[in-house]
Amino acid sequence: MSVFDVVRKALLAGIGVQEKVKEFIDELIKKGELSEAEGAKLIREWTEKAEKSTEGLRQSLTELVNSTLEKMKLPTREEIERLEKKIDRLSERLKKLEGEKAEEVE
Repeated sequence: MSVFDVVRKALLAGIGVQEKVKEFIDELIKKGELSEAEGAKLIREWTEKAEKSTEGLRQSLTELVNSTLEKMKLPTREEIERLEKKIDRLSERLKKLEGEKAEEVE
């Protein structure tokens, strides 16, 4: 199971939990155990906490991915571009040298 699958399942579970919380609060309001204002406040507070948790999960995953990539010692985009430019310069020099040798032979 990939990291994407784990995150997807967690988010879908979170959406399901959010719906259950809303249903539960709506039921308390219907029973008269909560006012609509109290219910709205509870939903808002729960949503804020869920968003903070999601942000924490996102940050943790970002750190994990960055740490893993760092341990793999993969070249950065800048390093690859620098090497490509160097290869291009060397190729041009080689073409010139081959051209000069061809002229000397003739």
